[in-house]
Amino acid sequence: MEKINIPNHIGLILDGNRRWAKERNLPSLEGHKKGYENLKKIGPYILKKGVKYLSVYAFSTENFKRSPKEVKYLMDLIATNFKKDAHYFLENNIKVIFSGSRNGLREDVLDSIDYLTQITSENTGGVMNICINYGSHMEILDACKEIAKEVALQKISTSEITEELMNNKLYQNLPAIDFLIRTSGEQRLSNFMLWQAGYAEFYFPKVHFPAFDESEVDKALIEYNNRDRRFGGNTEKENIK
Repeated sequence: MEKINIPNHIGLILDGNRRWAKERNLPSLEGHKKGYENLKKIGPYILKKGVKYLSVYAFSTENFKRSPKEVKYLMDLIATNFKKDAHYFLENNIKVIFSGSRNGLREDVLDSIDYLTQITSENTGGVMNICINYGSHMEILDACKEIAKEVALQKISTSEITEELMNNKLYQNLPAIDFLIRTSGEQRLSNFMLWQAGYAEFYFPKVHFPAFDESEVDKALIEYNNRDRRFGGNTEKENIK
């Protein structure tokens, strides 16, 4: 594959796990297990391509509305595997951070999240931001409430409220998303990193996430290079009148 421009920050919505399982006559929960195994495979692949930040939508605030059996399975998966597979993230030099509300998460889930965050904190091979119990509306509201509190306490003035300050008040202070991928063909953001994705390029491959392999990543990066990013302005490709 010829040398291409690599996005600094990729957002990845992991969609299609249950449909992948259904198409193979497997229990739907088996799709989530396969999805996690695939994330372990392509996460390092993406970061080793030169991507500095990879944000993955693993579990939204709305996902708690799913059946208790499915929610329990997913929480068990997180609580067990993040500790069991910590060595894997260490071996691949990946720094793992988390975005989302801690409210409503089980203690063993929080323990697993905190353990993986702490043990990988010194890694330098790229950042994987895993979004669990995450919703962008809530993230923005929480940030606004914190800023309003600081204004009320006269710690800051309204003139000091900037985009940079807002970024600092979000769950994680990350650079803007350059390329947002949602697998399985659905063309919506589902409340994922709306602030950070303001100027992102979108890509909606039809392949379900468990089948989104290294070759699909390469296709996505080629597609990114075919885009003309304008950020609201003109480019050299345009005739300025």
